[in-house]
Amino acid sequence: MQENQEEYSIMIDDVYKTFNVYLDKANTIKEKLLFLFSRNRKEKREVLKGVSAKIKKGEVVALIGTNGSGKSTLLKLLTKIIYPNKGKIETNGKLTSLLELGAGFHPDFSGRENIYFNASIFGLTKKEIDDRLEDIIEFSELQNFIDNPVRTYSSGMYMRLAFSVAINVDADILLIDEILSVGDEHFQNKCFDKMLELKNQGKTMVFVTHSMESVRKLCNRTIWLCDGKIKMDGETEKVVDEYIKAIS
Repeated sequence: MQENQEEYSIMIDDVYKTFNVYLDKANTIKEKLLFLFSRNRKEKREVLKGVSAKIKKGEVVALIGTNGSGKSTLLKLLTKIIYPNKGKIETNGKLTSLLELGAGFHPDFSGRENIYFNASIFGLTKKEIDDRLEDIIEFSELQNFIDNPVRTYSSGMYMRLAFSVAINVDADILLIDEILSVGDEHFQNKCFDKMLELKNQGKTMVFVTHSMESVRKLCNRTIWLCDGKIKMDGETEKVVDEYIKAIS
């Protein structure tokens, strides 16, 4: 195990994740009264079914698959937002994530105040945030809006702020969901260039996206999830080619 901890950033061992889905959940007072003496019917949906993978330090790995294949669930498990029903996940190094747009932001506080809140969640001290504040604001390009409440921000502005904080916490592992599809092309390209820079610095990244062009440019390894299982795991060009054939 000691050898694994030194060589790998992420170790996923036989992970299962099941959610309860309620089929007749009451939404109104009338419905609640009708269902008072009959429990809500529910079914268990197994989203991940025995997923195992090891990601080496410095690898940039794409998670691809159709909607519902388990990609985002796996990322949430890596961040410990949720936990597996069975199996084990270990991470080695400081981790930061961009999973849900504006997660950790308080809508009534300003962008500047939310930088402090969000960065502190990632483990930075106030002094560390003070030292990086101007870099975060500059990268976000939100200088004219940084003291406005974030509830007044567009989805693209949310993404700018969230990404700018995440890349300035000096994390060893960066987890990114599909949120980079939000916002204007200029900032998307800027974020992508920054991710290439982090890759060259030896950061470990796990990237969920439906953009196969981005996967080919950024990732040296790709994991294809299908129906909660790993369908294929290997060199990006081969996996992407097989995936495109399958969905065409």
